Amino acid sequence: MSAPGGIGNDFVRGGTSQSFRFILICIVSLALMFLDHRESHLTTIRQAFSVVVYPIQLAVDLPIRGWRWAEMAFAERAELLAENEALKLERLDAGVRLQRFDSLEAENRRLRAMLDSSARVADRVLVAEILAVDLDPYRQRFTINRGLGDGVYVGQALLDADGIIGQIMRVEPLTSEAVLISDADHALPVAINRNGLRTIIIGTGDTIRLRMPYLPTSADVEMGDLVISSGLGGVFPSGYPVGYVSEIERLPGQGFAEIYVEPAAKLDRAREVLLVWTAEAELTNNVDDDPTNLAEAR
Repeated sequence: MSAPGGIGNDFVRGGTSQSFRFILICIVSLALMFLDHRESHLTTIRQAFSVVVYPIQLAVDLPIRGWRWAEMAFAERAELLAENEALKLERLDAGVRLQRFDSLEAENRRLRAMLDSSARVADRVLVAEILAVDLDPYRQRFTINRGLGDGVYVGQALLDADGIIGQIMRVEPLTSEAVLISDADHALPVAINRNGLRTIIIGTGDTIRLRMPYLPTSADVEMGDLVISSGLGGVFPSGYPVGYVSEIERLPGQGFAEIYVEPAAKLDRAREVLLVWTAEAELTNNVDDDPTNLAEAR
């Protein structure tokens, strides 16, 4: 058995040893702080410890960094997808608008050309739009958006920016039906611009081919000759292009040459036409409509 008072002595010795260690540590710490503050002797040690501790810091921080990166990546991907979808819609809308602008630009060019053509017409003119085209392959007919209310009359001439395109066949209150000069039942008095030779042109049912059937083989007609309206009959204004001679066939033993003309007007592509009021035709139309004028004319 231990002597009485042994436990107390051990406790006193243990407490004294701990107090001594604490004081020693405080002194060492103060000394190190003083040395570090004055001479920076511990900088190298801290740097070495930072290198050792850095992988641990990375390992601890890695899950947080990974979560933030994934969150940002998904957010940016969603934003990019939304932006891409918006850009696709804008591109589609811009494409549709651009197509419409191209159409409007083409229409503007046609109208400008027609207005320039109308400036050369001495008589009254009016722009009309083609509403419908007859799909019958044997009929070259179309409907325009002008009628009796606009003063349109049967037989009235129609032009486009390049030349004569047709004439009115039937008039309604708001619309009118017209026939192309290429219709097989249509005939037009013309003249060769180079020498003034007069004849007629008839349609063939083909919008790119007209026929001059009644010229003798000795007629002075050459390839490329410009054919213009002669103005005979007072329906079509004189001096307007009808087409260009594209084919001449003179066969021995035949009295008439086979001559074909390519129309100057765009018969199969026109969207707008010019209604032309010649002075003679307008006067005749007014006389026919007014019995008093008819009596005075007689």
